[in-house]
Amino acid sequence: MKLRLHFVVDPMGWFCLSMVLFVWLYNTLFIPKLVLLPHYAEGHIPGALVVCYYLASLLCVSALLRASTADPGRLAQDPKIPLAEREHWELCNKCNMMRPKRSHHCSRCGHCVRRMDHHCPWINNCVGEDNHWLFLQLCFYTQVLSLYTLVLDFCQYYYFQPLVSVDQELFAVHHELALLRVSCFMGLIMFGGMSSLFYSQITGILADTTTIEKMSHSSDGIGARRSWQQSLAEVFGTRWKVLWFLPFRSRRPLHLDYASNSHV
Repeated sequence: MKLRLHFVVDPMGWFCLSMVLFVWLYNTLFIPKLVLLPHYAEGHIPGALVVCYYLASLLCVSALLRASTADPGRLAQDPKIPLAEREHWELCNKCNMMRPKRSHHCSRCGHCVRRMDHHCPWINNCVGEDNHWLFLQLCFYTQVLSLYTLVLDFCQYYYFQPLVSVDQELFAVHHELALLRVSCFMGLIMFGGMSSLFYSQITGILADTTTIEKMSHSSDGIGARRSWQQSLAEVFGTRWKVLWFLPFRSRRPLHLDYASNSHV
């Protein structure tokens, strides 16, 4: 599947996305510099901890950038509707275009999105059928990176051995306490917010209901009963569970037979 990029011209969205990138960059720079690399150099921690932190950081920013630039499922200007599916389409009263049911018009982006969940200013993009899986990855890896950061902040003062070979005149070392307090504060905010968002997203997927449908108390999103594997496989576009955690791929629509009892 060809990779389609999608950019939303919204100054407020750019500001929110910049704030998220700042938090990521701050922790990616200062946590290794103040905690991981000095303790690794003195033999206090194994190199695997350093590699895991950078890997979590890479996966987090990759999911962020892909979720913010991926096409969420924007409808074509002149969609070709199969005759057998016409009853499942409806007319949008805002852009006067035919769209599949459960699609919604985003006033921020100015177009309809297939199976739109919500518009997220923090990624400056809609969350829809084609990038929902990336948004879930972003929530998951942000939790992992934030928790990892909080644990390292705690260990720096209550567990790790004192450093003996650092230059106390360096700005980062001289202001270590203030920098780590800022890191801890941002980690608590990000972990708490993303945990709540991730929980609401997972429960919505398992109930086959989008955020917009929850807010409007619509019953259109209630479909056939499915296992959690089927529900998540449809969102991620693959039955291979290991691929659910990889942002470096494309997604193909996965149409499952819900009437069968086969397991993913």
